[in-house]
Amino acid sequence: MRYDHIQEAAFIDRPNRFIAHVLLNGMSTVCHVKNTGRCKELLVPGAKVILSRGTNPLRKTAYDLVSVYKGDRLINMDSQSPNDIAEEYLPCLFPDLVTLKREVTYGASRFDFYGTKGDGPFYLEVKGVTLEREDRVYFPDAPTERGLKHVQELIRLRQAGVGAYLLFVVQMSGVIALRANRETHPAFADALSAARDAGVSILAVDCLVTPDTVAAKSRIPIEYL
Repeated sequence: MRYDHIQEAAFIDRPNRFIAHVLLNGMSTVCHVKNTGRCKELLVPGAKVILSRGTNPLRKTAYDLVSVYKGDRLINMDSQSPNDIAEEYLPCLFPDLVTLKREVTYGASRFDFYGTKGDGPFYLEVKGVTLEREDRVYFPDAPTERGLKHVQELIRLRQAGVGAYLLFVVQMSGVIALRANRETHPAFADALSAARDAGVSILAVDCLVTPDTVAAKSRIPIEYL
Protein backbone atom coordinates (compact mmCIF):
# COMPACT_ATOMS: atom_id res chain seq x y z
CA MET A 1 0.00 0.00 0.00
CA ARG A 2 1.11 3.55 -0.69
CA TYR A 3 0.84 6.93 1.04
CA ASP A 4 0.63 10.12 -0.96
CA HIS A 5 2.08 13.57 -0.34
CA ILE A 6 4.39 12.54 2.50
CA GLN A 7 6.53 14.85 4.61
CA GLU A 8 8.93 14.45 7.51
CA ALA A 9 8.28 16.17 10.82
CA ALA A 10 9.39 15.99 14.46
CA PHE A 11 7.00 14.78 17.15
CA ILE A 12 6.25 17.26 19.95
CA ASP A 13 3.42 15.81 22.04
CA ARG A 14 0.10 13.98 21.92
CA PRO A 15 -2.67 15.68 23.91
CA ASN A 16 -5.13 12.84 23.25
CA ARG A 17 -5.47 9.56 21.35
CA PHE A 18 -6.50 11.19 18.09
CA ILE A 19 -4.14 14.08 17.49
CA ALA A 20 -0.49 15.01 17.87
CA HIS A 21 1.50 18.20 17.66
CA VAL A 22 4.48 18.00 15.34
CA LEU A 23 7.12 20.42 14.12
CA LEU A 24 6.63 20.71 10.36
CA ASN A 25 8.69 23.14 8.33
CA GLY A 26 9.57 25.02 11.49
CA MET A 27 5.94 25.41 12.62
CA SER A 28 3.88 23.55 15.23
CA THR A 29 1.19 21.64 13.34
CA VAL A 30 -1.74 19.51 14.50
CA CYS A 31 -2.10 16.14 12.76
CA HIS A 32 -4.35 13.11 13.06
CA VAL A 33 -2.77 9.99 14.61
CA LYS A 34 -3.86 6.86 12.71
CA ASN A 35 -3.46 4.68 15.81
CA THR A 36 -5.47 5.08 19.01
CA GLY A 37 -3.11 2.80 20.97
CA ARG A 38 -0.66 4.10 23.54
CA CYS A 39 2.51 3.93 21.38
CA LYS A 40 4.42 5.60 24.22
CA GLU A 41 7.65 3.87 23.27
CA LEU A 42 7.37 5.28 19.74
CA LEU A 43 5.96 8.78 20.09
CA VAL A 44 8.67 10.42 22.16
CA PRO A 45 9.57 14.11 21.92
CA GLY A 46 11.86 14.77 18.97
CA ALA A 47 11.15 11.49 17.18
CA LYS A 48 11.17 11.78 13.40
CA VAL A 49 7.71 11.00 12.02
CA ILE A 50 6.21 10.60 8.56
CA LEU A 51 3.05 12.48 7.69
CA SER A 52 0.69 11.89 4.77
CA ARG A 53 -1.34 14.83 3.56
CA GLY A 54 -5.06 14.15 3.16
CA THR A 55 -7.05 15.12 0.09
CA ASN A 56 -10.34 16.11 1.76
CA PRO A 57 -10.43 19.93 2.07
CA LEU A 58 -13.08 19.66 4.81
CA ARG A 59 -10.81 17.78 7.21
CA LYS A 60 -9.97 19.44 10.52
CA THR A 61 -6.35 18.23 10.20
CA ALA A 62 -4.45 18.32 6.93
CA TYR A 63 -2.05 15.48 7.80
CA ASP A 64 -2.11 11.92 9.11
CA LEU A 65 0.79 10.62 11.19
CA VAL A 66 1.49 7.19 9.66
CA SER A 67 5.05 6.14 10.57
CA VAL A 68 7.77 6.90 13.09
CA TYR A 69 11.49 6.25 13.31
CA LYS A 70 12.76 4.34 16.34
CA GLY A 71 16.48 4.82 15.92
CA ASP A 72 17.19 3.81 12.32
CA ARG A 73 14.10 1.56 12.08
CA LEU A 74 11.01 2.95 10.40
CA ILE A 75 7.82 1.61 11.98
CA ASN A 76 4.44 1.97 10.31
CA MET A 77 1.89 2.76 13.03
CA ASP A 78 -1.22 3.17 10.90
CA SER A 79 -3.74 0.84 12.56
CA GLN A 80 -5.73 0.60 9.31
CA SER A 81 -2.81 -0.67 7.23
CA PRO A 82 -2.47 -4.29 8.52
CA ASN A 83 -5.74 -5.42 6.91
CA ASP A 84 -4.79 -3.84 3.59
CA ILE A 85 -1.32 -5.40 3.82
CA ALA A 86 -2.90 -8.78 4.63
CA GLU A 87 -5.28 -8.56 1.68
CA GLU A 88 -2.33 -8.02 -0.65
CA TYR A 89 -0.36 -10.83 1.02
CA LEU A 90 -2.99 -13.58 1.31
CA PRO A 91 -2.82 -14.73 -2.33
CA CYS A 92 0.91 -15.34 -1.76
CA LEU A 93 0.25 -17.14 1.52
CA PHE A 94 -2.57 -19.23 0.00
CA PRO A 95 -1.76 -19.99 -3.67
CA ASP A 96 -5.02 -21.97 -3.90
CA LEU A 97 -7.16 -19.06 -2.68
CA VAL A 98 -10.55 -19.03 -4.41
CA THR A 99 -12.60 -16.30 -2.70
CA LEU A 100 -11.90 -13.65 -0.08
CA LYS A 101 -14.28 -11.35 1.77
CA ARG A 102 -13.57 -8.74 4.44
CA GLU A 103 -15.40 -8.15 7.71
CA VAL A 104 -17.48 -11.31 8.21
CA THR A 105 -19.33 -12.26 11.40
CA TYR A 106 -19.13 -15.69 13.01
CA GLY A 107 -20.72 -16.29 16.39
CA ALA A 108 -20.15 -13.26 18.60
CA SER A 109 -17.12 -12.01 16.66
CA ARG A 110 -16.47 -10.13 13.45
CA PHE A 111 -13.39 -11.47 11.69
CA ASP A 112 -11.24 -9.52 9.28
CA PHE A 113 -11.47 -12.09 6.49
CA TYR A 114 -13.51 -15.06 5.36
CA GLY A 115 -12.32 -17.04 2.39
CA THR A 116 -12.28 -20.35 0.59
CA LYS A 117 -9.33 -22.27 -0.74
CA GLY A 118 -8.47 -25.79 -1.81
CA ASP A 119 -9.09 -27.40 1.58
CA GLY A 120 -12.29 -25.50 2.34
CA PRO A 121 -13.52 -22.32 4.04
CA PHE A 122 -11.53 -20.39 6.61
CA TYR A 123 -11.71 -17.35 8.87
CA LEU A 124 -8.69 -15.15 9.47
CA GLU A 125 -8.08 -12.41 12.01
CA VAL A 126 -5.30 -9.83 11.56
CA LYS A 127 -3.39 -8.09 14.35
CA GLY A 128 -0.98 -5.25 13.71
CA VAL A 129 2.21 -5.20 15.77
CA THR A 130 4.25 -2.07 16.55
CA LEU A 131 5.87 -2.84 19.93
CA GLU A 132 9.57 -3.76 19.59
CA ARG A 133 12.17 -4.47 22.25
CA GLU A 134 15.72 -5.58 21.47
CA ASP A 135 14.75 -6.79 17.96
CA ARG A 136 11.76 -8.83 19.14
CA VAL A 137 8.17 -7.70 18.74
CA TYR A 138 5.34 -8.15 21.23
CA PHE A 139 1.56 -8.22 21.08
CA PRO A 140 -0.49 -6.66 22.55
CA ASP A 141 0.94 -3.32 23.66
CA ALA A 142 -2.07 -2.87 25.97
CA PRO A 143 -4.67 -5.30 27.39
CA THR A 144 -7.06 -6.34 24.62
CA GLU A 145 -10.29 -8.05 25.58
CA ARG A 146 -11.39 -7.84 21.95
CA GLY A 147 -8.21 -9.62 20.85
CA LEU A 148 -8.69 -12.27 23.52
CA LYS A 149 -12.25 -12.87 22.36
CA HIS A 150 -11.07 -13.28 18.76
CA VAL A 151 -8.54 -15.93 19.77
CA GLN A 152 -11.13 -17.83 21.80
CA GLU A 153 -13.55 -17.72 18.87
CA LEU A 154 -10.84 -19.02 16.52
CA ILE A 155 -10.36 -21.97 18.86
CA ARG A 156 -14.08 -22.74 18.67
CA LEU A 157 -13.96 -22.49 14.89
CA ARG A 158 -11.12 -24.97 14.70
CA GLN A 159 -12.90 -27.34 17.09
CA ALA A 160 -15.88 -27.20 14.72
CA GLY A 161 -13.64 -28.27 11.85
CA VAL A 162 -13.43 -24.87 10.16
CA GLY A 163 -10.12 -23.36 9.05
CA ALA A 164 -8.94 -20.75 11.56
CA TYR A 165 -5.99 -18.40 11.12
CA LEU A 166 -4.43 -15.61 13.14
CA LEU A 167 -2.02 -13.40 11.21
CA PHE A 168 0.23 -10.92 12.99
CA VAL A 169 1.34 -8.17 10.62
CA VAL A 170 4.57 -6.79 12.07
CA GLN A 171 4.73 -3.19 10.85
CA MET A 172 8.52 -3.08 10.57
CA SER A 173 11.44 -5.23 9.40
CA GLY A 174 14.65 -6.57 10.90
CA VAL A 175 13.11 -8.35 13.89
CA ILE A 176 13.98 -11.80 15.25
CA ALA A 177 10.62 -13.17 16.40
CA LEU A 178 7.22 -12.35 17.84
CA ARG A 179 6.14 -13.08 21.39
CA ALA A 180 2.87 -12.66 23.26
CA ASN A 181 3.21 -9.79 25.71
CA ARG A 182 2.54 -11.85 28.83
CA GLU A 183 3.53 -9.02 31.15
CA THR A 184 0.82 -6.78 29.70
CA HIS A 185 -1.96 -9.34 29.14
CA PRO A 186 -1.34 -12.82 30.62
CA ALA A 187 -4.75 -14.12 29.52
CA PHE A 188 -3.99 -13.32 25.89
CA ALA A 189 -0.63 -15.13 26.11
CA ASP A 190 -2.37 -18.20 27.56
CA ALA A 191 -5.07 -18.07 24.89
CA LEU A 192 -2.47 -17.86 22.12
CA SER A 193 -0.78 -21.04 23.38
CA ALA A 194 -4.17 -22.74 23.70
CA ALA A 195 -5.01 -21.73 20.13
CA ARG A 196 -1.78 -23.25 18.85
CA ASP A 197 -2.55 -26.48 20.71
CA ALA A 198 -6.09 -26.51 19.30
CA GLY A 199 -4.79 -26.35 15.73
CA VAL A 200 -5.35 -22.68 14.94
CA SER A 201 -2.76 -21.61 12.36
CA ILE A 202 -0.84 -18.70 13.89
CA LEU A 203 1.47 -16.80 11.56
CA ALA A 204 3.57 -13.65 11.66
CA VAL A 205 4.93 -11.66 8.75
CA ASP A 206 7.20 -8.63 8.88
CA CYS A 207 6.96 -5.69 6.49
CA LEU A 208 9.20 -3.63 4.30
CA VAL A 209 8.42 -0.06 5.36
CA THR A 210 9.51 3.02 3.43
CA PRO A 211 8.31 6.58 3.99
CA ASP A 212 5.58 6.20 1.37
CA THR A 213 4.96 2.42 1.15
CA VAL A 214 4.47 -0.64 3.32
CA ALA A 215 4.18 -4.26 2.17
CA ALA A 216 4.46 -7.75 3.62
CA LYS A 217 7.99 -9.09 3.39
CA SER A 218 8.66 -12.49 4.98
CA ARG A 219 7.47 -14.87 7.69
CA ILE A 220 9.06 -14.62 11.12
CA PRO A 221 8.95 -17.19 13.95
CA ILE A 222 6.63 -17.02 16.96
CA GLU A 223 8.09 -17.78 20.38
CA TYR A 224 5.64 -19.18 22.93
CA LEU A 225 6.59 -18.43 26.53
